[in-house]
Amino acid sequence: MLKLVGDAVPSVEDFMAQYKMDHPAALHRLKVGVPATVEHSTEEGVETGKWVAETTQGFITFMDALKLRLRAKDQLHPLLQDLVTGYARFKSSKDWEGRSKLVGWLITLNGMKASDEISEEQSRQLRKTNLYDFHVKHKAKMVPFGGYMMPLSYGDVGQVASHHHVRNHVGLFDVGHMVQSRAYLLSPSFRGRSITQFLEYLTPSGLTSLEPTFSTLSVLLNKNGGIIDDLVITRRSDHEFYVVTNAGRRERDLGWFSQQIEIWNESRSLDDKVEMEVLEGWGLLALQGPGASQVLQRLTPVDLAPLTFGRATNLLVDDLEVHVSRGGYTGEDGFEISIPPSHTVQFAEALMKQDSVQLAGLAARDSLRLEAGMCLYGHDLDEETSPVEAGLSWVIDKKRRQPNAFIGAETVIKHLKKDGAPRRRVGLIVEGAPAREGAEIYTPDNELIGKVTSGIPSPTLNKNIAMGYVKSGWHKKGTEIQVKVRNTMRKAMVSPMPFIETKYWRG
Repeated sequence: MLKLVGDAVPSVEDFMAQYKMDHPAALHRLKVGVPATVEHSTEEGVETGKWVAETTQGFITFMDALKLRLRAKDQLHPLLQDLVTGYARFKSSKDWEGRSKLVGWLITLNGMKASDEISEEQSRQLRKTNLYDFHVKHKAKMVPFGGYMMPLSYGDVGQVASHHHVRNHVGLFDVGHMVQSRAYLLSPSFRGRSITQFLEYLTPSGLTSLEPTFSTLSVLLNKNGGIIDDLVITRRSDHEFYVVTNAGRRERDLGWFSQQIEIWNESRSLDDKVEMEVLEGWGLLALQGPGASQVLQRLTPVDLAPLTFGRATNLLVDDLEVHVSRGGYTGEDGFEISIPPSHTVQFAEALMKQDSVQLAGLAARDSLRLEAGMCLYGHDLDEETSPVEAGLSWVIDKKRRQPNAFIGAETVIKHLKKDGAPRRRVGLIVEGAPAREGAEIYTPDNELIGKVTSGIPSPTLNKNIAMGYVKSGWHKKGTEIQVKVRNTMRKAMVSPMPFIETKYWRG
């Protein structure tokens, strides 16, 4: 049996103190604790469930603390599996007895500390980046995410404080769970465009015009035009690309690549065949924030100013050659640094020696990316959603918008026509309580038109922001709509994204 490292939810004491829980029945239940198997049918239990459901922040905060665990349902502790089922069933019902049972699950879960065990079968599915021991050393709260054990936060630094540190100083994220690959021609001497053509067949991007050292966001599409994954593609040379995909889509992506490579290579000569190599074990660090450039510049003799947003190059940093891309997932200036396996810890420690750098985890990363209007796969993107619906039409090269130009082109072209996409991804500003994933979106006349896919109280704006999909025609900026939050209709307005001003370095 392996140990589950970290405490992924607030302690009972902290939770009670923060939300001033003084209901007698609730205090009793929270202090004493209730086994998950108990049916809470007593009057006291029903009252406790009702109280938690009606608490402005309590119930939602508990669920938010578990949010990142809930994303990897197949890798959760058995108790979390029950929690997922219970939350889906009772989150919007008025079944107070059922809600009270859910409270029992939450209370029991709250007792899970570093000593709690997960099964061998579950643990085998969880990978670790090269920085796992480094995170534990720095008092990280580790949680399952994308098939890996990843840091949620560090020590007593909360999500909001970490978020503000990245916005104002420099945050260091371990993103080594992402899948790094290189796609190339088997024969480097061949100067044709087979590898470019191959990647253009899998994606709608215009890679022929992408010059060496330049990157682009793109989408991997299925035959119905749905998004298998979003990815970043960097051209390294005429015959080689560097590709980064999401950890949670690893098996689906790599299986799709392998299948398509086999089909592609069947009718081609040896010099025209393509190959893809996964850079297993390589580290990937994201250095993000307004001070990121100064931090990295102190470790390299190479002037970073010409390395503008969307460009990448190999650099000698701290006497080690690494691949550095300028960009990130926060809306701030920053870098993503690919590091050879044996040097990842050393490199992270070198960055941490600078006072302005603070480690940041998944919790801060999620709020930062949402303020920047960036999608999270599995929530804001999936295989049932086209890039047009997702507001990613800009990744579809205008010269390639024709039948059979890429996999899934028929649906994408149809959606590109006026009123062709049945729904659209939008940003929302919500009044009152924050709208969370799954909240229903309505017209002012109470017609259901969509759902929220991500939502938070924005630490930067002090407003409730959200992202979701609405029926086409209701996606125009400034449109007034409603969002159902805990059975109450809240006024909302369609907002442009990103929600904050991005600060990418463009020279």
